[in-house]
Amino acid sequence: MVNRRGAIALGSAGALIFSATLLAQQTEKQREELLKKETETVIKFVDGLAASASVPNDLSLTWVRDDLLKAEGNKQYVPYNVVIDPSKVTGGNVAIYCRVASKAATTPEPPAPAGKKDDKKDKNKKNPEWQYEEISLVDVPSGQSGPMRISRSFTVASGSYDVFVVVKEPTPKQKNAPAPKISVIKQAMNVPDLWNDELNTSSVIVFQRIDNLPAPLTPQEMVSRPYSFGAMEIIPALDTKFTKKSELSTFMLIYNAKTDSANKPDVSIEYSFYAKEAGGEKFYNKTNPQNLNAGTLPPQFDFAAGHELQSAQAVPLASFPEGEYRLEIKVTDKLSNKSLTRDVNFTVSGS
Repeated sequence: MVNRRGAIALGSAGALIFSATLLAQQTEKQREELLKKETETVIKFVDGLAASASVPNDLSLTWVRDDLLKAEGNKQYVPYNVVIDPSKVTGGNVAIYCRVASKAATTPEPPAPAGKKDDKKDKNKKNPEWQYEEISLVDVPSGQSGPMRISRSFTVASGSYDVFVVVKEPTPKQKNAPAPKISVIKQAMNVPDLWNDELNTSSVIVFQRIDNLPAPLTPQEMVSRPYSFGAMEIIPALDTKFTKKSELSTFMLIYNAKTDSANKPDVSIEYSFYAKEAGGEKFYNKTNPQNLNAGTLPPQFDFAAGHELQSAQAVPLASFPEGEYRLEIKVTDKLSNKSLTRDVNFTVSGS
């Protein structure tokens, strides 16, 4: 299985992950110092969100998509994408901070009655630990128009979480300078267990393209490029609105399929398209089924060696009338006689 940052992604507030990439005009040391300077400010800001009457969004920060895949250690890997308006950024970079907090956190104990404060208990009281916490710098090119994508990821066990993302300009050194712009998002997320031995899949990733890499990225490089898997990198689409000149391209992984005596699975994947109409939908078209079995997979395919079942399709939309559609992907494990479906809603326009 491809390593999806399981070894570097988990930490508590006391083990915050830093990531810094070189800029031409900034040394690595300068960027690390800038990150450390911003960390305390950002953490205090997130800690105080519950008591805040309003949440700032000076940079038009928007959560646009997240995906779900298996990670190592029976955990789940969640790459996600946000966008900001780069024209609102004053300097050449911003800090992005992510905190993942479990909703199942223990309810804090009520305060001690007045005059009976337990100093020893307060002294030994630990700060809450987060399932994930990371801060890094993002370079913002000058003159960029349109939304700017920022991709990051985290790795967690299954459960229900609140994901906090903060994007903040560095605090200016000059006195009486305008306050730095800051944006924050709180995203609720339920992360299912992909390791329960039941037939399952990753998210259906709708993508712009898939690039071949000369070599797997380093953990440091994967911080800002979380959709890289071994020798390939997926560039996900930020929405599902397409023109007739484009293609609908999808990718997913199939998990927990049963195997035969030769340790090979037997899975079929069907892609069916439905046109949405008033009050319902109508079958439009389908592609030929994909079969993943001993006859189509490489002879060396072996789950024990970390190999994964992949399914990808690129469907030209030139013949699709303008309108709204649903792609239904049906996955059938013939050895266990189980199946499931995944849906992708999309629109097609003339331009």
